[in-house]
Amino acid sequence: MVRFTPPLALLLLASTAWADLEVQVEPAKRAVKENIEAYIGPVEAGSREELRRLFDHADEQATLAAQALGYYHTRNYLHFAGTEDDPTLIIKVDLGSPVRLNDISIDIQGEGKGADAFALSLPENFAPGKRLNHGDYESIKTQISNRALQYGYFSGQYLQHQLRVNPDANQADVDIAYLTGPRYKLGEVTYSQTLFSEDLLDRFIPFEPGVPYDAELIGQFNQDLLSSGYFNGVQVLAPADKAVENVIPVEVTLSERDPHSLGFGGGFSTDVGVRTKATWDQHWLNPQGHSRGASAELSKPRQEVSAFYQVPLDPPLTSSLRYFLGWQHEDIDDVETRSLAAGAELRKRLDSGWERTLGLRVQNEIFSLGDDSGTSTLLIPSLAMQRTKTSGGVDPAKGYSLLFDVQGAKKGLISTVDFARVMGQAKGLYTLFDRHRLLGRLQLGALATNDFSNIPPSLRFFAGGDQSIRGYAYQTLSPVDSTGETVGARYLMTSTAEYQYEFIDRWRAATFVDYGNAVDSPTDPLKTSVGLGVRWVSPIGPLRVDVARSLSDPDEGFRIHFSMGPDL
Repeated sequence: MVRFTPPLALLLLASTAWADLEVQVEPAKRAVKENIEAYIGPVEAGSREELRRLFDHADEQATLAAQALGYYHTRNYLHFAGTEDDPTLIIKVDLGSPVRLNDISIDIQGEGKGADAFALSLPENFAPGKRLNHGDYESIKTQISNRALQYGYFSGQYLQHQLRVNPDANQADVDIAYLTGPRYKLGEVTYSQTLFSEDLLDRFIPFEPGVPYDAELIGQFNQDLLSSGYFNGVQVLAPADKAVENVIPVEVTLSERDPHSLGFGGGFSTDVGVRTKATWDQHWLNPQGHSRGASAELSKPRQEVSAFYQVPLDPPLTSSLRYFLGWQHEDIDDVETRSLAAGAELRKRLDSGWERTLGLRVQNEIFSLGDDSGTSTLLIPSLAMQRTKTSGGVDPAKGYSLLFDVQGAKKGLISTVDFARVMGQAKGLYTLFDRHRLLGRLQLGALATNDFSNIPPSLRFFAGGDQSIRGYAYQTLSPVDSTGETVGARYLMTSTAEYQYEFIDRWRAATFVDYGNAVDSPTDPLKTSVGLGVRWVSPIGPLRVDVARSLSDPDEGFRIHFSMGPDL
């Protein structure tokens, strides 16, 4: 019902292009108010005639918007307020009693009856006695149709779908009957013309021919092929209209990427200063998907060159065999090493989310540090377990990373010294109330040997630096010899507790405590440092500037640290 008030007659004499809309609902219902505003949309009128029609339109849309939320007995009162140049359309709505759900029947028939595919998730208020909401009814129908498409019930159809509303009784009945038909199956996979062997491509398939259709399997197959690094375009289709006896062929269209890529980069940190890096990758070099690459990283204290050759295994996305060769020269704080290593790594990502790496390498290292110098040759088997889980992106809001590494050598089996080395690391990140972040880190290591003087520096433990104990220079924390030079340690323990606060978008202030040391005995004293910092979340990841000071060694003074990279 529409009731016109005197201000309307005055406003109809003037031409207006825009008017504000004010909706008043009694009793107050925010959902109804917002739905009416959405139904009516912008209030625009450029002539008297349009202004008259606006009233009828607004009244009708307000009624429909309320009915969609179960209110079938509304009374609408419309009038204008404000000036002729700046009018406001006011709609006052008395809701009346709502229509409530009575009988609800949702009947899934056919092969899909009782299947997990049609275990529907009903809206919380979709039950007898609850207020009718047309959106809930429509969402159930949409859910049924989507489930049928996702799980391959392509011949499914509604036998009945009715929402019967009796406004006089304030009751509504729902009657939905759906016949699923048979569930289709996935058939053989065929590929467009490609350089890669079918044997390799078939190892990416996450299903066996004949399995029941599942859209997630098609999506996973598509994503895995893209993630392989072999292609710049992938399209996996299972067209139901090509099914034969309910078996759908899977068609894969592929376009190979450029096999070669070059990368150049650089950076700066207070640990190693300015550094540059160049990489070359050949992402595929034969139909079996083998790949190879090389990289070089140069800084004043460290120069490194390495190359690899990788063979995909089964499944190729999560399992590979990598052969490598690397040379490194490092001269840091009077510790100088030259090393050459060659070996192989068997990598596999387990179903649990852990990445396991089994390695075997031969390493020759010429070194001098303090009173120790020499040459070591080692045959080192190793096992590394690593897992990282984050909320995603270059600046995740929460997550954790875990690393466990064990390696060793036996004197006489190519090796010149016995040793066993274990190292573990855990990092955790959590964001509270959007702006408050807590970051924790713990690193532990131990080295067992009966001839420590012949252990090369690359296997000894050092602490200090941007990623260790701030307030100290890079790798300056360790036992010293008679000349006062650092010589590395048998044990390592470093930890960090850091709080960050985002004071401006993408800018954070930080305060932290670092605690630990590299020592020869677990009972040796540990170092404590504290500091303040600033974080900028750049497009390529966080940049960090810290000012830290040791509490254990005040004479160290203040030290500035600059670094970049993800927190995890």
